[in-house]
Amino acid sequence: MKRDITQALVAEHKLILRMLAILERNARATAAGTFKEYRFYLDGVDFIRNYADRYHHAKEEDVLFESLVKNGMPRENSPVAAMLMEHDQGRAYVKAMEEAAMAAMAGERERDGAIAENALAYVQLLKEHISKEDTVLYPLAERLLPEAARDAIIAGYGAAEARIAEGFTTRYERLVAACEQEAVSKAA
Repeated sequence: MKRDITQALVAEHKLILRMLAILERNARATAAGTFKEYRFYLDGVDFIRNYADRYHHAKEEDVLFESLVKNGMPRENSPVAAMLMEHDQGRAYVKAMEEAAMAAMAGERERDGAIAENALAYVQLLKEHISKEDTVLYPLAERLLPEAARDAIIAGYGAAEARIAEGFTTRYERLVAACEQEAVSKAA
């Protein structure tokens, strides 16, 4: 029986999807003029850049995707190339959202449209991206990658996790839970 190499990534997607749900709700409210708590967007950027990108995407890009390429998947014109392109597109949306939120915090209130537009574009992109990974790319990796490659993949994930500070994942789990609780409190 082959060792599972994608289950941890799917689990990480669950936390990311929870943050996306909050981001989507708040961005829609910002677009409607009813949510002006711009600090939330900077917290969202922190989560996305550190948890989703530097932690999760690093495991994908530096470990899983590289193993797929080493084991025969083309680097160009392939699912790996498509996923990398989407990671880059997501980074552009996050940067634009951050710039607009910082400008809004500095008093440029006309930036609400840019905040909402980039946040919603990011949410849509990442929801579709995660779906493709969970339903297509990860099952493909599980089928294609030989047992001999799996120890190195798991070790690569371990090395990525060893580079993070103690309490890193707990910090982001708490951030998401606090944002969810705040939304529940406001709805009540």
